[in-house]
Amino acid sequence: MKIVAFIVCLIGSSTFVYSQELNCTVKIITDSKLEVTSVEQEILSQLEQVIYEMMNNTQWTKDQFTIEERINCNLQLQIRSIPAQGTFSGALQVQSSRPAFNSNYNTVLFNFNDEDITFSFSRNAILSYAPNQYRDNLTSILAFYAYFMIGMDYDSFSNKGGTKFFNEAQQIVLNAQSSGASGWRSNEQGKRNRYWLVDNILHELFSPLRICNYEYHRNGLDALNEDKVKARGAIYTALNKLVKVVATRPNSLNLSNFIQAKSIELRNLYQDAELKEKNDIVALLKRLDPTNSPKYQEILN
Repeated sequence: MKIVAFIVCLIGSSTFVYSQELNCTVKIITDSKLEVTSVEQEILSQLEQVIYEMMNNTQWTKDQFTIEERINCNLQLQIRSIPAQGTFSGALQVQSSRPAFNSNYNTVLFNFNDEDITFSFSRNAILSYAPNQYRDNLTSILAFYAYFMIGMDYDSFSNKGGTKFFNEAQQIVLNAQSSGASGWRSNEQGKRNRYWLVDNILHELFSPLRICNYEYHRNGLDALNEDKVKARGAIYTALNKLVKVVATRPNSLNLSNFIQAKSIELRNLYQDAELKEKNDIVALLKRLDPTNSPKYQEILN
């Protein structure tokens, strides 16, 4: 009877098996001019698998995800130099997306190129994230982007729903600052690093950006199949909230990152729009991101 009861419980519970939060693909490439030994190539191949396992097998939240609910994301690590044995330097391209409701379309939520990646990794090493601990630079970088992508995803489904995950990312920044590694501090050259990404997203001045993220996706993209014109109107209303951010933080990292991630999508969305709709959205996008005005002008073509 105990065996039968165990089998029944096992079968009954099988429908409630939950996977981790991320469905992450990982690719490591090396610069064509970089000479890589066979040993280093073997280590990088192993590193690719180790990063894949960390991103996909770590349980980042306490929430329950079915396989279909996992967040699709991509990491591409470009190795540009090997300053010393076991030390690698380069850039990390991070991208995440989420499906639009009742469609096969996936929209980009976050697309960022981190140009300041330096880390150590040796053969048979394991990357394991532990909350409130700094173990090594690569683990912290990967954990930071895991939480940032999760935060962006949650923000797109509920108004400021990703706050607790952005707080986790900010704690990783604070823990890493004493390491001396780059990308974690406010006083580094430029403001395109991990410190500013999460500092901006949690700052009250950027609250309109987070509201826009929610309304753009829930009231706009998720409603396209119901009423395309109304959905585009909701997208315009959401993007118009960013005017406040431009007034106080023009050309800010998070703002330009969001707009540019949506540029191709917006061009496609407005292909069959009336001329007035096109003119309105183009004028707004040029105001939000004047540097890329020629790109938005293409919507009118």
